[in-house]
Amino acid sequence: QVQLVESGGGLVQAGGSLRLSCAASGRTFSTYALGWFRQAPGKEREFVARMSRTAGSTGYADSVKGRFTISRDNAKNTVYLQMNSLKPEDTAVYYCAAKLGVVVSTISDLNDYWGQGTQVTVSS
Repeated sequence: QVQLVESGGGLVQAGGSLRLSCAASGRTFSTYALGWFRQAPGKEREFVARMSRTAGSTGYADSVKGRFTISRDNAKNTVYLQMNSLKPEDTAVYYCAAKLGVVVSTISDLNDYWGQGTQVTVSS
């Protein structure tokens, strides 16, 4: 089992940057694929980015491609989401997800573990 704790959210102006972190407990961190999702008010949770268990491949939602970068540091049991060129439509609660297997599913219900979320607000 793994527990996930996100941090790094906040208020930023459009065009700015934030880096989210997700710290995981447990000694089997490297066996989990990791990803980020977000949920805006009144909307369903949506896939944002994912990284394979071996960190050999990444995937992004079209809406963030070229602006967001996911990375992981297995030595620190942490996954990151670097968010650049932020837009007001990026405003949401961002969640870290983990799944036993090669990659996180883009379907949120199919993932195994979730963090509590961190709020990101982008002002225009």
